[in-house]
Amino acid sequence: MTYLTMTLFERLGLVLVLAFVLTRTPGFRSLLYRELNLKMSIVHACVFGAFGIASTITGIVIEEGFVIQRDFIWSVESNEFVVSSSLVAIVIAGLLGGPVVGFGAGLIAGGHLFLLGGIGAFANGIVNPITGLLAGLTARFFSDERVISPFKALFIGIFPPILHMQLLLIFHSNVEETIHIVDNIGLPLVLSNSIAIAIFTAMIGVILKEQENEAALATKQALSIAEEALPFLNKDDPNEMANGIARLLYHRLKLAAVSVTKGKEVLAHVGLGDDHHRPGTEISTRISNEAIETREMKVAYSRSEIQCVNEKCPLEAAIIIPVEEGNDDVTLIKFYFKKKQHIRPVELMLAQGLGQLLSNQWKGISAEKLKEHMRETELRNLQAQINPHFLFNTLHLIASLSRKEPAETRHITIQLANYMRFNLRLVSKSLIPLEKEIEHVRAYIDIIQARFKSRLEIELTCQGEVGDVFIPPATLQPLVENSVQHGLGQVTKNGRIEVSIEEQETEIKISVKDNGIGISEEIQARLGTEPLKDRDNGGVGLFNVNQRLVQLLGDSARLHIKKELKTGSEIYFYIPKNAKERRE
Repeated sequence: MTYLTMTLFERLGLVLVLAFVLTRTPGFRSLLYRELNLKMSIVHACVFGAFGIASTITGIVIEEGFVIQRDFIWSVESNEFVVSSSLVAIVIAGLLGGPVVGFGAGLIAGGHLFLLGGIGAFANGIVNPITGLLAGLTARFFSDERVISPFKALFIGIFPPILHMQLLLIFHSNVEETIHIVDNIGLPLVLSNSIAIAIFTAMIGVILKEQENEAALATKQALSIAEEALPFLNKDDPNEMANGIARLLYHRLKLAAVSVTKGKEVLAHVGLGDDHHRPGTEISTRISNEAIETREMKVAYSRSEIQCVNEKCPLEAAIIIPVEEGNDDVTLIKFYFKKKQHIRPVELMLAQGLGQLLSNQWKGISAEKLKEHMRETELRNLQAQINPHFLFNTLHLIASLSRKEPAETRHITIQLANYMRFNLRLVSKSLIPLEKEIEHVRAYIDIIQARFKSRLEIELTCQGEVGDVFIPPATLQPLVENSVQHGLGQVTKNGRIEVSIEEQETEIKISVKDNGIGISEEIQARLGTEPLKDRDNGGVGLFNVNQRLVQLLGDSARLHIKKELKTGSEIYFYIPKNAKERRE
């Protein structure tokens, strides 16, 4: 019995080596993560069935109680009994793949045992599919575990050999011979099978931990590199960007070479082959064009796929990573290797993750730049909206006052200068202190008051502390201008505009009220929410003010328009006191 046990363990060592090779195949991952469909279940059943056949071929033959030494078992005589380790493969198939894979593998391995013949051929044949089915059903109790623990596998592995012995006793006609065989092989089979199954599950656990560690390392490295790449992605010059990215990746990943291409042109190449992989050369490789068209990562495993024109090029393999920009352009980052064997799964995982991270970062940067350009364009439009009639009328006012009222002339001239200087600086910041905005609207009010002394009066009051409050530039002046041109445009005397800035508990209320002709209900519903071309600059100006308030300070800062009971109207909005924090 001792000799039989040692021999079984020796043969099982070869089986476990084959099992280790099996775990390194790409399809084995689908078993670990239970990503199985009918097609993959059939494939895995065939693989484990072949594994079971290999275990039988490397098994042991017993004749009249003696072990017959054979390197491989190709045939069995009628008076011989095959001690097979196929149950190890079948139990593993059921535990990993479920009832379908286990039963299918058992049919294949059991069919081979039945065809070999010998003592107990029928019992040998049916025990395999039954074991595979039972192991698959048992695995459902451990569905929360990707791999059953070695201790549980050791316990489960005890039962298939016991079932095998029972079937031998039931179906073999020579009871004395069967009892003698069971006495000899029972304990060795139980020990060898259960320990082999436990070793295999422990092996899978180690492989899983290794894969998870590699994935964690690749993820950490990709995140770190993506963060370091941000300053280069912000570069407006594509050559500076490409050189920075290429050098960063080359030094951090210790690659043979890194190149960055955009469109059909190489922008940067760092590392081996830089004597002929030069910036400015045109890319014409099929695999690079495929990466651009499909926007999927491609891998070149040979020089013929890289299609380098230099026969002595030291680069043999490459990973080609498409990185999408915000404007639908695609930049290619190429990792070059001296040998195709240097491309391991961890390199592929890192390249895939890095490509996605850089694409997301680039899109975000492009969106921010587009938003910034839109803001600058909008503010430049505000500058362009300065009514030329306002400027000409103010200059005419200064000319008419210069002889009779020199002091007033100087005041109006200074206020016009302040007003124009403010407008020229609109593009510099998204938000400005409310105090600066008040200075701007005061300059406008002083000029308007000087022009329309006889028919309107404008009063500006400020209650509370507003030093730490910020507001989009050119917000108040368009509201006052709207009241002057539209609310009081047809009023010849006693016109009044009240600009009120009032500190409340959590916000600042700003309102512009006039006693003019008021606003119709139809216009009131649309004013500020859409640019009203039929109201000249008033409709567009209020719309722009409302849009900037909402975009920069939130929906709570939007304009509110109120029609007075008798005459006039009021436009008001609220600024949060934490507007400064939002700006920073």
